[in-house]
Amino acid sequence: MRESIEEVIEKYALQNAIKYGSTPLADAVMGKVLSECTWLRTKTSEIIPLVQRAIERINSMTHAERLARLQKIAPELILHKKKERVRGLPPLEVREEVKMRIAPNPNGPPTLGTARGVIINHEYAQMYSGKFILRFDDTDPKIKKPMLEAYEWYKEDCEWLGAKPDETFIASDRIDKYYQYAKKLIKMSKAYVCFCDRDEFKIFKDSMRACPHREQDVNVNLKYWKKMLAGEYEEGEAVLRIKTNIQHRDPALRDWVALRIVKEAHPRAGRKYDVWPMLDFESAIEDHLLGITHIIRGKDLMDSERRQKFVYDYFGWKYPNTSHWGRIKIHEFGKFSTSEIKRAIDEGKYEGWDDPRLPTVRALRRRGIQAEAIRNFMVDLGVSNTDIAVSKDTLYAENRKIIDPIANRYFFVWNPIKLEIKNTMPTVAKAPIHPTDSRGFREILVQGEVFVCKDDIEGINKGDKLRLKDLYNIQITSLCPLSANYIGNDLGITKQGANIIHWCPQEGVKVKVICPDKEYNGIGESGISSEWGNVVQFERFGFVRIDSIDGEIVAYFAHK
Repeated sequence: MRESIEEVIEKYALQNAIKYGSTPLADAVMGKVLSECTWLRTKTSEIIPLVQRAIERINSMTHAERLARLQKIAPELILHKKKERVRGLPPLEVREEVKMRIAPNPNGPPTLGTARGVIINHEYAQMYSGKFILRFDDTDPKIKKPMLEAYEWYKEDCEWLGAKPDETFIASDRIDKYYQYAKKLIKMSKAYVCFCDRDEFKIFKDSMRACPHREQDVNVNLKYWKKMLAGEYEEGEAVLRIKTNIQHRDPALRDWVALRIVKEAHPRAGRKYDVWPMLDFESAIEDHLLGITHIIRGKDLMDSERRQKFVYDYFGWKYPNTSHWGRIKIHEFGKFSTSEIKRAIDEGKYEGWDDPRLPTVRALRRRGIQAEAIRNFMVDLGVSNTDIAVSKDTLYAENRKIIDPIANRYFFVWNPIKLEIKNTMPTVAKAPIHPTDSRGFREILVQGEVFVCKDDIEGINKGDKLRLKDLYNIQITSLCPLSANYIGNDLGITKQGANIIHWCPQEGVKVKVICPDKEYNGIGESGISSEWGNVVQFERFGFVRIDSIDGEIVAYFAHK
């Protein structure tokens, strides 16, 4: 018996919810449904409410209830266990409930590099039935100032990547907690208020000598600390330092700064605070308070771990299990930092954070790169501490595996030239919606004129024979204006050396394709207008995501 549409939606929504242990992703569910029920592609507006209702219903179910329901209606979809997906990840040393975290500074949306941390930490949390925490380390209101929009961007992109956080915390909302622990360290004589300027303290540090403030009485430090919090000092006039070993062989670990004065408005907290924690101090306190059990960080941050361990030792805390990974360099994207991208956007070099030339998750998503492809790409790279250099073609290959079976095919002609075809009657071409032919055919009316690519007719001569793909054969009778005669339908003409070229009907629609390196303008089949938001393949051109259908169709290029 054929399943109802509601049952098809339900089974794929359940599969998605079980797979990622979170709210079913509407885009992913729609993709599965439309792949199975291809006749619904022109009725997406009717299907979307059904998907939303199914998601709401499944959201109220427990994991056990979801699993039992899927076992009943579609047991074949419970073939891939979570651990089988974690292909490139070595096991963790686990003695308690696993708690992983990603702790970005929201001074922009996630990049492909940030996505690595999101995906790997979430995969580990899922692997051990633990928790995945998103924490915004946003305590720098000046140099790397947070963007208000970026907080929501991170949440959206995490969820889209299939890594919805179990809990979310914002450091700038918890400043008073850091003050409490700073005061405790002062009372323990493990921290002191220092009035040396940066250059002056460097002289003491480099010569392994204590600065004049290091041995101040606890009550004196408490008095100075109170004045810091009251706003009685200017920026750079006073800092709170953690006492370490002033003769430590690594200068970076000698009496490091825990909190400093920044008199600049914070996007969330405004001017409520003048004293802001440095990242090493804030992160050390938060990792303990949140019960983080495992940290994966770049090997360039080993000094952070060494600094933070002083705080942990003073309080008698156990430091999380830590592993380090090397950098990933994706050749074609070059070296990007969020700050550099923001500066370039402000200067007008990029149109926004989703500009197709950028390695942000938002840009990749807009181009039609699937979340599952990014996840597979990152998991396969693993967590080696060796620096890795890869090509973005590796990511595109993962994406192609996912979209090639489901993307409908269409003709798109760039740099179009009109071709008049004589000696023929109006004809309806039948081109397959997908190479497998399983979805049927798209019918295209041809009335004696078509558009062809300028590139395809360069170098041809009068008398040359061509085959218009999925239509018929022609022979060129004139180059200016371009015209040809219809000469039959025999497919054997290609064995005689005739080229197969693409075309579009006279009644096509205007299409602009935005690529990372340039834009293409041309004509496409009218059926493209029904593919808003979908990834399709423009034959001979590549995979694109249809971004807009208002007037001119705008498509973002994904890859070949």
